Amino acid sequence: MNKQEILNKYSKEDDKLLIAKVLDKVEYTINKNKISYTDFLDLRQINIVEKMLNRIKVTNYKFFGGLQEEAERKIIIFIPENLDESAVEKNYNEILSIIRITLPNELIGKYEHRDYLGGLMKLGLKREKIGDIIVYSEGADILVLNEITKFCLINIQELTRFSKSKIELKKVEDIKKVDKQKQEIKITVSSMRLDNIVSELANTSRAKAVQIINEGRIFVNFENEYKVSKILNIGDIITIRGKGRFKLIELVGNTKKQKCVIKVEKYI
Repeated sequence: MNKQEILNKYSKEDDKLLIAKVLDKVEYTINKNKISYTDFLDLRQINIVEKMLNRIKVTNYKFFGGLQEEAERKIIIFIPENLDESAVEKNYNEILSIIRITLPNELIGKYEHRDYLGGLMKLGLKREKIGDIIVYSEGADILVLNEITKFCLINIQELTRFSKSKIELKKVEDIKKVDKQKQEIKITVSSMRLDNIVSELANTSRAKAVQIINEGRIFVNFENEYKVSKILNIGDIITIRGKGRFKLIELVGNTKKQKCVIKVEKYI
């Protein structure tokens, strides 16, 4: 594995740094014959890293973001050749923990994802150390790397917003299963092109939609999509970083001007 040759394929410094860190983990697992793992990666980073690993034919690894389906943030666990995935699955709790925040009665139903994430950022925690935040009316389950668990348990309750909350440490298998709430909306677009649909879903201009796509903030069926003219299909899932996740569920019909009316599920 020629590390420098691999890195030369990436023009963005952030991508080079990401790939370099991942390759260090790969080398560690191969040379030490021990499990290694990365920080949490977002959807864009996952897409970049997975393509790189496939290209260099590294196969003994597992993406993991908790037991909830469709986790948006995942770590990569690299597995020595003498072990299989089942060995790793028995040891998730050596890598990750759940910080459970249970709100007092007067705050039940009043906090959103941003309230929990904002609190953690206020403590100076790095986003890459934190996985998905599973929000429900009574509180939230926050997936974190074990290296920050003790800090979280000591400091979260010092935040005013959580001063009356119960802060607990839970095992990965204890994570709450929460069905994502969905809101049904309709959009009208001139065609099924990605830029048209992003413009409507993000409630912005076509020019701004193109900019969002070019910035790598769009995922179609959980893969980064940069082609503004890509034609979408019913059933596709579109994630717009900073705006949310949407599923195209039905082509309702056409307007008199032959525009497409699409029924969309918005995850809220």
